[in-house]
Amino acid sequence: MPQDFQTCIAGSLPKPAWLSETRKLWPQWKAQGPELAQAKLDATLLWVKAQEDAGLSIIGDGEQSRQHFVHGFLERVEGIDFEHKVTMGIRDGRYDAEVPQVVAPVALKGRVHDVEARFLRAHTRHQIKFTLPGPMTIVDTVADRFYRDKVAMAFAFAALLNQEALALQADGVDIIQFDEPAFNVYMKDAADWGVRALERSAQGLGCVTAVHICYGYGIKANVEWKQSLGTEWRQYEAIFPALAKSSIQRVSLEFCHSHVPPDLMKLLDGKDVMVGVIDVASAAVETPHEVADTIGRALQFVPKAKLYPCTNCGMAPMDRNVALGKLQALAQGAALARERYLDRS
Repeated sequence: MPQDFQTCIAGSLPKPAWLSETRKLWPQWKAQGPELAQAKLDATLLWVKAQEDAGLSIIGDGEQSRQHFVHGFLERVEGIDFEHKVTMGIRDGRYDAEVPQVVAPVALKGRVHDVEARFLRAHTRHQIKFTLPGPMTIVDTVADRFYRDKVAMAFAFAALLNQEALALQADGVDIIQFDEPAFNVYMKDAADWGVRALERSAQGLGCVTAVHICYGYGIKANVEWKQSLGTEWRQYEAIFPALAKSSIQRVSLEFCHSHVPPDLMKLLDGKDVMVGVIDVASAAVETPHEVADTIGRALQFVPKAKLYPCTNCGMAPMDRNVALGKLQALAQGAALARERYLDRS
């Protein structure tokens, strides 16, 4: 029977310097063609081994084959113009990004992540989790020059995500997670139609389904935004009730070193909760005791069988050695929490 407090990363991990630029969200690759394809898999294998060595329960690919968590999916979508990117404010103008344009009906060109998923499945005996961008976050990270209706465009992308998710399940993926940081920005839209679009993305899946909702990577724009949110961050309060009623089984949230009131986790009653116990906005590596303490605080609101210690968000822009240290702290802290909080009678 699986142990309690199974650990995992939110999604991304730093790319090695021989693969791409480091400490960037949109890094440039350092190779092309077959050499790049092999380098991506080599980097994936490196991080699979690192996660296993650290003692994590659930293994991801670290998104080593994707330049960006959204655009890595869109590169395999017809109707997207990557040749004429435009600068656009995303996440409600929090920062500017160079984004592709939607210029025609979207459709998959074929499989998107088959190589990465099958490689991951072949190289670990652990449960594996694979991440996809959620439809609302995709809509917020492209320039719409065709649909002129963000809801219609979100559901068009949701159909494509569902197509790929069903194929990933057939590849042997145990958990499929959709990343929706936009839920914490456009809360009313998230509750009105974002959760429905998310459910469309997960339609028909028999594997575990999850959604990741955080306050963003540890980059300057996100850190400054969080400093503007006051002493209590209550964005989750607007969207958790809709998620609690949804078919999505697992919710990933930010908690460590945040101003999220812990009692908001009670709004997810009945769901598995991936509790962020590792701060991705700080280079300071948590101690196992600090991680166990954070798990203990979450246990006041989440049953132990439903609690999955996780990172707050992805670690793509982070120093590689810092990320390694945080992986070890995550696993060691969860092990300490098992000793502290689980009834062994």
